[in-house]
Amino acid sequence: MQTNPLKLFLSSYPKTVGKHALAMREVILRELPGVIEQVDYPAKMVAYCYGQKYVEMVCTLIPSQKGLKLGFYNGVSLPDPEKLLEGTGKISRYVEIRSEKQIHSAGIQNLLKSGLQAYRERMSVL
Repeated sequence: MQTNPLKLFLSSYPKTVGKHALAMREVILRELPGVIEQVDYPAKMVAYCYGQKYVEMVCTLIPSQKGLKLGFYNGVSLPDPEKLLEGTGKISRYVEIRSEKQIHSAGIQNLLKSGLQAYRERMSVL
């Protein structure tokens, strides 16, 4: 029997973090049709992308001992009317995932849709 790479990766984090990551994964897979899930052990994150290049990434799950973040490629440019995105970097932004309810919120779904749209726009000009 083959071990699921994501579950193996998440096994070193608190149960709540793993539970939130798996729930968030389901939302990501639903909102980003055909997305590729890549566990990046050295970076301690899971990338969701449509190819092997950084520019083809839409979002990431970043677990830690304290919680889970949903990061967005070029998140600074995404519309965020609910002010969910955090961070002070020049490019990246993230949402601190705090509850199961938040994972299934319209705000998270809208950010994922915006991330997908931004990816499509990037790829159309390359």
